[in-house]
Amino acid sequence: MKQDVQKIAPLSPRELNIHHFGLEWTMPMAEFHHLFHINRIEDVITKIKFPLLPHRKTVFDFLFLTEGRSTRSKGLHRYEFSRNTFFFLPAFQISTHEYLSPDAKGFFCHFDAEIFNRLIPHTPFQEEFSFWQFSGDPLVHINDPLIQPVLNILNRLLTEYESNQSLNTILITAYLLTLFTELSIVRKGTGPPPQNAAVRVTEKYKNLLSQHIYQTHKVTEYASMLAVTPDHLNKCVKATIGKTSQELLSDMIILEAKVLLKQTPLSISEIAFKFSETNPSDFTRFFKAKTGLTPREFRQRVE
Repeated sequence: MKQDVQKIAPLSPRELNIHHFGLEWTMPMAEFHHLFHINRIEDVITKIKFPLLPHRKTVFDFLFLTEGRSTRSKGLHRYEFSRNTFFFLPAFQISTHEYLSPDAKGFFCHFDAEIFNRLIPHTPFQEEFSFWQFSGDPLVHINDPLIQPVLNILNRLLTEYESNQSLNTILITAYLLTLFTELSIVRKGTGPPPQNAAVRVTEKYKNLLSQHIYQTHKVTEYASMLAVTPDHLNKCVKATIGKTSQELLSDMIILEAKVLLKQTPLSISEIAFKFSETNPSDFTRFFKAKTGLTPREFRQRVE
């Protein structure tokens, strides 16, 4: 996604504290929370206000479950996962967190890419590790032999964070890179499950929607990007997820609009014109038909 689009309405780490917990409770935060943070899931799960609505953030984050189940999204992709599984979310990617089971245990971590750049300027860790890529598969499941080495790294990161002195960026970065390298070996060893042609086309279409929704609003243009006919694209999407290609495009517009309504002071007319050149009242009718609320009602509810 282009940088000017990526930088629309991301939440900072301190704003995320309110997003997760509301105003009733504040997580104890180290003074370098904006650069790096890690906590045990079981220590905060009862305070989190699920479901967490669509949002973007300025930091990279990952969730690792040792127990329990979770449902989380990355763009238009929805993932259900359980114990011994990592979920990775790159900075500026739109996301929701629908569910985390009451018995969930594990770790949540976020970091700013700046901590890598302090050690090695312009570190291309997103290019090196596919699970950090904007359109990459965010799930990595690990088997028993790797559980203890992974837990050793995560517990060491937690100890370093809870010391709450000065952030040792060299040590933190070294541990993170070690963790990502171990998981990258797992990913390369297992490889993605085979997909049929319809699934591949649908996944590519979802990724294009995430990247171009502010510039491109017609299915025909996405079909052209994919070098297929609009009819073929529609058949692939319908066969894969039971929706039409137009319905999927509409879902992406609604997702982005919700983020803008929640995280920016933009007027409803300004938001409407980001996705269409038609009358803003048409956008209001479209939004209500999809969500049951007008944009104004949605904004009032989330505020």
